[in-house]
Amino acid sequence: MFSHKTLLITGGTGSFGNAVLRRFIASDLKEIRIFSRDEKKQDDMRKRYQSAKLKFYIGDVRDRMAVDAAMRGVDYVFHAAALKQVPSCEFHPMEAVRTNVLGTENVLHAAINAGVRRVVCLSTDKAVYPINAMGISKAMMEKVMVACSRNLDSSNTVICGTRYGNVMASRGSVIPLFVEQVLAGRPITITDPSMTRFMMTLDDAVELVLYAFQHGSNGDIFVQKAPSATVETLAQAILDVMNRREHEVRVIGTRHGEKLYEALLSREERATAIDLGDYFRVPPDGRDLNYGKFVEQGEPRISESEDYNSHNTVRLDLDGMRQLLLKLEFMQRIARGEAAHAED
Repeated sequence: MFSHKTLLITGGTGSFGNAVLRRFIASDLKEIRIFSRDEKKQDDMRKRYQSAKLKFYIGDVRDRMAVDAAMRGVDYVFHAAALKQVPSCEFHPMEAVRTNVLGTENVLHAAINAGVRRVVCLSTDKAVYPINAMGISKAMMEKVMVACSRNLDSSNTVICGTRYGNVMASRGSVIPLFVEQVLAGRPITITDPSMTRFMMTLDDAVELVLYAFQHGSNGDIFVQKAPSATVETLAQAILDVMNRREHEVRVIGTRHGEKLYEALLSREERATAIDLGDYFRVPPDGRDLNYGKFVEQGEPRISESEDYNSHNTVRLDLDGMRQLLLKLEFMQRIARGEAAHAED
């Protein structure tokens, strides 16, 4: 499907964009376009990969003209551009709206107008039962994606989405923070030892997007079944890998906007989700604006369903978490005692 095609990655200088490039830079894709705001990261990426098929576009998804310019001649889009940090979105919620919601609308309408064949939008478990501005904005992003996909039966464009949890060692994630604290001789600070999070590698995230790309219909959201671990188990596994088992771990209490556990599927979504083995497919709500249906018709399956969350999925023990950590090159270098940095 990718042979001699052009792929655009919005927010392409982030962890996900780098993972896609490592996967596809040597493929027979004709061109890979990186669209982002950060010229320094684009220059670093240009020097790192030194590939003629890699093209760079400086711009912001908030700017429709910039998005239109980058979209011309594109076959496929992976939409990863977003504000992702919970604290910054909490203090600047309208910035999250402008990038995550209005920016997504710009990307989708530009893709439809340019005749793009497939768009995959990346979302997060924080969009399910959101309690912070980042999660709320990503939940709205998903609603925008589904709404834009409703009337595309006569269009060549297919728009679908993915939703995943904690991507280990990605930029801004907790694993590099814990490692940095240990190397600096400071205590590892955890908020609540019993807090659980889904655990995925960057390769898992890329596989999920590719699965959605290959199998998605308009409005679908795909979720990968993922294991979880408590924050305490994660911290202990990191110390085990680093051979620092006696290092201090300090509990500081739950931060503003944090949940005890995350959900990848709501109760309502779980009731209608299609189990595909390693993945769930959540089809879009096909009801129209006849409000009587919402008032008069219920769904008995919802009453019998529960959400899919990091408390009721497969729970990793210390050994399982350690093995998953050692799938990361970053942690492999740490285990060998080499200086290492997490993903860009």
